[in-house]
Amino acid sequence: MNPSLALLALCQGLFLTNNVTFIAINGLVGLSLAPLGWMATLPVMGYVVGGALSTGLVARTQSRWGRRASFQSGLAVALLSCLLCAYAAWSRNFWLLVSATVVAGYYSANGQLYRFAAAELAAPAFREKAVSLVLAGGLLGAVLGPNLAARTRELTAAPFVGAYLALAAVALLGMALMAGLRFPPSPPRSEGQGSGRPLSEIMRQPVFIVATATAALGYGVMNLLMAATPLAMQVCGLPFADTALVLEWHVIGMFAPGFFTGHLIRKFGALPVMGVGVLLNAACIAVALSGVQLHQFVVALFLLGLGWNFLFTGSTTLSLRAYRPEEKDRAQAAINFFVFLVMALSSFASGALVTTQGWALLNLGSLLPVALTGAALAWLALRQRAEGRA
Repeated sequence: MNPSLALLALCQGLFLTNNVTFIAINGLVGLSLAPLGWMATLPVMGYVVGGALSTGLVARTQSRWGRRASFQSGLAVALLSCLLCAYAAWSRNFWLLVSATVVAGYYSANGQLYRFAAAELAAPAFREKAVSLVLAGGLLGAVLGPNLAARTRELTAAPFVGAYLALAAVALLGMALMAGLRFPPSPPRSEGQGSGRPLSEIMRQPVFIVATATAALGYGVMNLLMAATPLAMQVCGLPFADTALVLEWHVIGMFAPGFFTGHLIRKFGALPVMGVGVLLNAACIAVALSGVQLHQFVVALFLLGLGWNFLFTGSTTLSLRAYRPEEKDRAQAAINFFVFLVMALSSFASGALVTTQGWALLNLGSLLPVALTGAALAWLALRQRAEGRA
């Protein structure tokens, strides 16, 4: 854990503070402002749509200006977008709120690259642990995010304006921490050296296909259920303090395993660890379908967080085998684009399904992407086994 890796882990924690707080409050603010109930999670969807639209721009920014300059620009956008969200909530302007969260997606597109940058701050033999430890920095978001939302909810006459203003301060703190980070320079290119293989060739590799599909589907399932949870709990008559508790345990489940997931991947391989993630997602759905008491929400969302960690850390590690150093910017942008695309669909679906079909049918529907994730892992494992015998 060198100083730069420690600072990046703290930046990851602040990034997750933003994400968790957005998830906790955007759906509720959206529900209070939206013209129609099914539009409630459009502000959540706007955040990930903005991220998807920003992946190409972020890749070009990182390629031209480097990691730190791009990450700082993302934090500056986070500051601006949080101030816009605060004004939208205060003025009760639903479409301004949606627009502000789309703008905030640029920060999300940058923050999603922290895990890849972690691998560059460690020796090759410790890349898995570096990725895992930086993701573990999200524990800060687990504690800070839900409590920030709960404690700042009533600071102003308009609910949650204080939470958005607090997130602006979090962005300023992130900029201060990022200023102390030092990333290794990109390897110099020799004369005549190209920029690597075409993206289409990189994307045709089975390892790239599975790493991208499992990252996207794992994030999609997590986002589908997490975005709907505050709305479902409100419908069930549970207070916002309970919602904050559930989200806190969910994010603890997402990032606490970061202290040992890298070790498990080194010992057993990425695919077995990701397989456990699929089983944890299935267990989450089973608990969620068993009832709507507080303890069932807590256990289900905690298992969902654990499953996400195993899948996302594993898929990130797996993807490192799919591209060369000179190909990293466009390969990582492509991975994140598909992740954001699935997240956008799941964000919209979560609000529409939970408000029209209910919590139980939402969970039953999430079994499909969980099954597809398991099928993708089995296909790659069988393919690798056949290649090993050849």
